Amino acid sequence: MPVETVVLLPGTASDEVFVRSVFAEPLSQVGAVFTAPRVRTLSERLTALENASAGHPIVVGGVSLGAHVAARWAARNPAKCAGLILALPAWTGEPGDAPAAQAAKISARIVADEGLDTALQGTSGWLHDELSRAWRAYGDQLVPHLEEAATSEAPTLEELRTLGVPTGIAGCADDPVHPIEIAREWADAIPGAVLTTITLDAYPHALGRAVQAWQQAR
Repeated sequence: MPVETVVLLPGTASDEVFVRSVFAEPLSQVGAVFTAPRVRTLSERLTALENASAGHPIVVGGVSLGAHVAARWAARNPAKCAGLILALPAWTGEPGDAPAAQAAKISARIVADEGLDTALQGTSGWLHDELSRAWRAYGDQLVPHLEEAATSEAPTLEELRTLGVPTGIAGCADDPVHPIEIAREWADAIPGAVLTTITLDAYPHALGRAVQAWQQAR
């Protein structure tokens, strides 16, 4: 198989450091050329995909919000997309009362009113470490980004059904913020998509299994 260029985007208020930590190793094992761009806003995520696709079709994807942005971009730019690697899609279409959207709204309000340290209370382990690092790196952009992400559209079922490229999806069976039902919905809608299911106790590196799912779809 030819060498693939893969561009993966971070989730809400996450960053390229986390994306690389999850996907660099599994992508190196399949010989892909991998990029995790430094992006903060939704527009920067879209611009990164556009810039990367200047010469030939690319494989795109990401985690949560990153998966949303990549899948919508692919649906609207089918000639530029060669495949999809999607981890933890959080909703389909409008966010409505999706848990991830509500979490982003609540976090934005707490950060704005009480500060970042208060917003991080209640998190622990690797999640606390990742959020503390990434959120501080966002600086003054954190609250606007959380608010923007909470109201952003994911691809609709109609858009997902148009995706005709090899697609691997990682969903989590016990993550209340990213319901497994959404991952299954996406896998059912995207023709030929392969879904791999993980559990919270395997986070975060098990998200990289989306790469193996993509390889199976190929």
